Amino acid sequence: MATPMEEDLPEAAAAPAPAAVSVGGGGENPAPVPAAPPSGSDSDASDSDDDDGGDGGDAADELRIQALERALQEQPLDYDSHVQYIQCLRKSGKIDKLRAAREDMNKYFPLTPKMWQEWTKDEISLSTSHESFGDIEMLYERGVQEYLSVRVWRDYLDYVEEHDQSVSQCSPSGLTKMRNLFERAITAGGLHVTDGSKLWDAYREYEMAILTIIDGDDEEKEKQVQRIRVLFHRQLSVPLADMESTLAEYKSWEAEQGNANDPSLDFDGVPSNVVSAYKKATEMYNVRKQYEDKLSIVDASEGDKLPEFLKYIKFEESSGDPARVQVLYERAVSELPVSNELWVGYTSYLDRILKLPAVLKSVYHRATRNCTWVSELWVRYLLSLERICASEEELQHVFEQALQCSFPNVKEYLNIYLTRVDSLRRRLSDGLDFLLIRQTFTDATEFLSPQMGTDELLLVHAYWAKLEHNLGKDLAAARAVWENSLKKSGSVLEVWQHYISMEIETGHIHEARSLYKRCYSKRFAGSGSEDICHAWIRFEREHGTLDDYDLAVKKVNPRLKELMMFKAQQEVKVDPYAVPKETANANDSSQKRKPSKMPTKQQPPAKKRKDNPPKSDVPSDDQGSKEQRGSSDRVKAGEVSGEKTGASMEMKMDGSQTENIASKESKPNFYSDKCTVYMSNIDLTANEEHIRRFFSDIGGVTAIRLLKDRFTKKSRGLAYVDFSDNEHLEAAIRKSKQKLLGKKVSVARSDPSKGKKSRETGSFSKDQDKLAASGDHGENAVVPSRSDKEIQKDEPRITGKNTFAAPRSVIKPLGWTKKDDKSDVGAEELKSNEDFRNLLLKK
Repeated sequence: MATPMEEDLPEAAAAPAPAAVSVGGGGENPAPVPAAPPSGSDSDASDSDDDDGGDGGDAADELRIQALERALQEQPLDYDSHVQYIQCLRKSGKIDKLRAAREDMNKYFPLTPKMWQEWTKDEISLSTSHESFGDIEMLYERGVQEYLSVRVWRDYLDYVEEHDQSVSQCSPSGLTKMRNLFERAITAGGLHVTDGSKLWDAYREYEMAILTIIDGDDEEKEKQVQRIRVLFHRQLSVPLADMESTLAEYKSWEAEQGNANDPSLDFDGVPSNVVSAYKKATEMYNVRKQYEDKLSIVDASEGDKLPEFLKYIKFEESSGDPARVQVLYERAVSELPVSNELWVGYTSYLDRILKLPAVLKSVYHRATRNCTWVSELWVRYLLSLERICASEEELQHVFEQALQCSFPNVKEYLNIYLTRVDSLRRRLSDGLDFLLIRQTFTDATEFLSPQMGTDELLLVHAYWAKLEHNLGKDLAAARAVWENSLKKSGSVLEVWQHYISMEIETGHIHEARSLYKRCYSKRFAGSGSEDICHAWIRFEREHGTLDDYDLAVKKVNPRLKELMMFKAQQEVKVDPYAVPKETANANDSSQKRKPSKMPTKQQPPAKKRKDNPPKSDVPSDDQGSKEQRGSSDRVKAGEVSGEKTGASMEMKMDGSQTENIASKESKPNFYSDKCTVYMSNIDLTANEEHIRRFFSDIGGVTAIRLLKDRFTKKSRGLAYVDFSDNEHLEAAIRKSKQKLLGKKVSVARSDPSKGKKSRETGSFSKDQDKLAASGDHGENAVVPSRSDKEIQKDEPRITGKNTFAAPRSVIKPLGWTKKDDKSDVGAEELKSNEDFRNLLLKK
């Protein structure tokens, strides 16, 4: 991808773009700054400081200049540094460096009208001959094209009238040039309600001066008089401030020309058509005066002015005069140059109403120059250039400029790339090469793949493969696109589905079948694994032979059974402490029939093991049956939750040792969240570093836990952030509703007592306390399973694939009851714990 020339790098507005994710060549943006330079840039203030510093001041200024030069080399997009650098150079009188500094700043940023006035004033004061007239005239041209400023236009007109020899000599070419320049000024700002009359007055004064130098030629003099009269009539038909004085001046001028009228009567001696236009203009002004009054408030902030401008613009649009709407938009962006809402509205209006190529290019160029971080403006710019049939070179240049900017997220870069591809696709009939589309897709994947999510990657590859097949007529290239996507996202079901759909649509059934064979055994998120299996069966039913169908069923059925077993195990693991209904009922009835005979005062587990050994190897009938029921229930619980056999099972069998097990089992891991906030509505592309930067202004972050999906490993948009103390915690909570990567995030204090897991943990702890208080040693209690970390490495597992090694009397299928047991070794035959251990050893 070609890199644009340095002078064509995208310029920011009077304030640079807000901080954004750094993707590709975007770089970092400085903090937003005011649109206008500081008041210290005023020339009078600079001049007044020239005599104060002496030699010490010169040395300090030199050090300051050197420091600013180094700062600009490191960060050329620092608006404040540019402004301060120009101020220091202007004060020190280093003309060459000052001129270069202004040019360098204008490469990146538009200059304010005040800065253009200072620049032209300095250049005029330094000019010693007419040779510099062209350069200064070009500066004025650049200045009036940046923003609408009546003051800059007046300075421009006065300079040309005074310093252009052809104009000052009133030659025919000079008169034509000056009148054309006045007409341009009237077009640009003549409809400015408050300041437009200054341009009309200057135009009339110039024509009146020409009238005074015409001698002898009555015909030429009459033409000039008529020209001035037409200017009066034109001005009186425009709603401007202080129209009454303009009407009085017109009547006075007509009296000088011999057309007597009564000054006390407003319209005496005024043509009827002019009176009608004047009255209409007065009515229009009166309606607009309420809007102008609100905009003329001196102390109004930018935030207050924006809604007032928007109301005013909406009113003008409803009036239906595009010229007035355009002038009002120009006024608005001149005062609020970094308001993307204004620029988007302005460009949208021009696309809908005016559709003039020259105007569209100018406005879009200035819009993207002021708000480089708004991808919507760049997309609109590209589409507008395509509508007006701009050249491929111009479109490519704007596209590359857009890629140099910093946008808030990856999706906005992707939108730029896709807009470019859309344009190339539509213009292939104009003789463009398909290689341009392929290269654009290649650049997009290389540039954005590290930051793009699965959905974005799927969108790009699906569009790319489709164009490769339909427009490029290259099926191998389309397959290569999908194969490359599988390398990066092979665990995403949609990628396989799109690939298979392409093969089916193109009639390549064998290739589609091969893809099913490759992916049916893969694990996908959610029900994706089952869906791909059923899709293969459906595919063979619609497209395959009977042998193909039988083969698919043969491969798919075992896979579906495996998935069902896995799903059942996962459902059981959701609540490992749950008591089966039958067991609970049995425990309840047993508890009612046989009250507990355990002592009310519970001894510590260690003391029990020492002081209360088993009284007999052969328990009584009642005791044995009770132990059998407890043993059977606990074996089932161990089967479901993944407990181990061997010594641990022996300890469970022994009711006197149940309490010891409960005291040794691990507690669920959880965070106290004493100084933690809970974040939600986080952009799915955000990572822990983005969150750390989000809180960098308050500090105190000690840990970040970004919640991710267990299957896709993608962010869920939620996070916990730990802080060192409550002071930082409160500061973090105050950042709620602020934007992170373009989305408003919610920040609140984490309260684990309200969480589901904490409630489960609390209920479990309460149950254990109740058991301990009642003296229950485990006959009717279900001992929760131990965590995997507590199970010894050499301790065998009896869950999952290892259950084949356990005796049938221990491992029972789900739903098994005592009546269904046909084993020779049943639970009723186990007379003691010692017999059960011996049986396990034999097995």
